[in-house]
Amino acid sequence: MAHEPTARHDPAPTVNPLIRLIPPFLVRVFARPYVAGDSVEQAIRTASQLWSERGLGSSLDLLAEDIEDEDTVQRNTDTYLELIDRTVGEPGFAAADALDRPTVSMKLSSYTTRPLERGGDARGAADAIRTIAAHARRKGLRCTLDMESRHWTDFTFDLLGQLHREGLTDVGCVLQTRLDRTEADLDRLPPGIRVRLVIGIYAEPESVAITDKREMKERMLRFARTLLERGHYVEFATHDEPFVRRFVDEVVPATGVGPDRFEVQMLYGVPRDRLLGELRGRGVRCRLYVPFALGWPMAIAYLRRRLDEYPSMVFLVARNWLFRG
Repeated sequence: MAHEPTARHDPAPTVNPLIRLIPPFLVRVFARPYVAGDSVEQAIRTASQLWSERGLGSSLDLLAEDIEDEDTVQRNTDTYLELIDRTVGEPGFAAADALDRPTVSMKLSSYTTRPLERGGDARGAADAIRTIAAHARRKGLRCTLDMESRHWTDFTFDLLGQLHREGLTDVGCVLQTRLDRTEADLDRLPPGIRVRLVIGIYAEPESVAITDKREMKERMLRFARTLLERGHYVEFATHDEPFVRRFVDEVVPATGVGPDRFEVQMLYGVPRDRLLGELRGRGVRCRLYVPFALGWPMAIAYLRRRLDEYPSMVFLVARNWLFRG
């Protein structure tokens, strides 16, 4: 584990080639508020502080995309095993309710050199995820399969079903409401699974997805109600305050579920302190998605990719950076 992980810093054509012109040092300045450091230690320290100081849960995610060699695949797997061990050993989480303890989120593309979006077969990804999920279950920590571009959707659902049939029922998943297929995919979910609802950040063609952000969020509300009515645990993930309020004030009461069946999630670093404080005061469980890296090159590659897929994020990042707090 002595070598630095390999990241492809300029993968494939970009949505906006101008993103490549932003110098790395400036991307790092932008990325810093949104990344919990460049080590497992810093990630756990951030999660511990969020819980002890603000009563916020965390979902920890290693930034590791565009993998080029098998050594990096193994290092990513080993990092998650270490992350799980150190998280459950953190004294600050010992007294927390099981639903309040950190979770870990995993992107399947972090465990293969043959990603599906490039015509590969995702070799090794399922085995790595199974190893991590089994270790998390032994340690009493919940984990989530992140959903990536449309190329990964069926693979992710198939793996999710396999894991649950093998007894790894603590594994949750993510649904992206921008995809037209998502409503039908609700029927593919294992019973009672945790589901993080997001609009999704991956740029998808109009043949398979909608482009209207408001409709994506309306779908979030509609799908959230369906999921709650079917007995799932809903993680409602958006920074749009009116839609968060509609979820908490309209959808949840309409289904009659208690506070142990849902939570609100947001990204680490996005300034929503007032809203989060209000929700916590009302007894609503809140969690931040907390990415970390093994070295800043990975964090910079992560933000570049997000900017590539979502060019307007340049203005969002700049605004949030200037008006933090």
